[in-house]
Amino acid sequence: MLQQRLAEVEERLLNACNKAGRRRDDVLLLAVTKVFPADVILEAHALGLRDFGENYVQEFEAKSPAVSHLEGARFHLIGHLQSNKARKASELFSHIHTVDSAKLAGRLVGEKDIFIEVKLSQEEAKHGCAPEDLGTVVDAIQAMPSLKLRGLMTVPPWDDDPEKARPYFIRLRELATRYKLPGLSMGMSGDLEVAIEEGSTVVRVGTALFGKRQKPQ
Repeated sequence: MLQQRLAEVEERLLNACNKAGRRRDDVLLLAVTKVFPADVILEAHALGLRDFGENYVQEFEAKSPAVSHLEGARFHLIGHLQSNKARKASELFSHIHTVDSAKLAGRLVGEKDIFIEVKLSQEEAKHGCAPEDLGTVVDAIQAMPSLKLRGLMTVPPWDDDPEKARPYFIRLRELATRYKLPGLSMGMSGDLEVAIEEGSTVVRVGTALFGKRQKPQ
């Protein structure tokens, strides 16, 4: 089942890249394995996936012993990071997509690839740096030698219509261009085509690969 779903997602990615005049290699498929057991990561790795996204530090801490040995595997934190969990996140993840302040970045330990999460909607549940504060945060992180600022990340409001996400993707691309940042972590199962058209370099795909989320025990 996963092998078939992966093939379908890869076909979508390739078609979207072709339509946008981009190379497939320019877009990273980040497999979102939150709320799925470690066995799912093992199966996905066996099929060739190497980048895995998790939302919760505590959840992945429990899974980590079963998957940390996987050759070439990279684990990305894509959920909100609380300051008091920054040190533990530093131990578990090589990439963190949800840095939203210079203070949080300063709590990370060791060399890390960083995306700044930008809040572009008015939803209270959404986290991220305000666009007007972005320049200050970019400057601060770029002054931290152990952190590599790869780009920006955002989560648009959920909608059945993928076109509703386009304005948010355009806005994030404009901000990344302004601050000369190459990476754009944007787009998920329902709107990855639109995200790729607007320049995404990382699409975070869970449901299209693994099906509906399993409820945690």
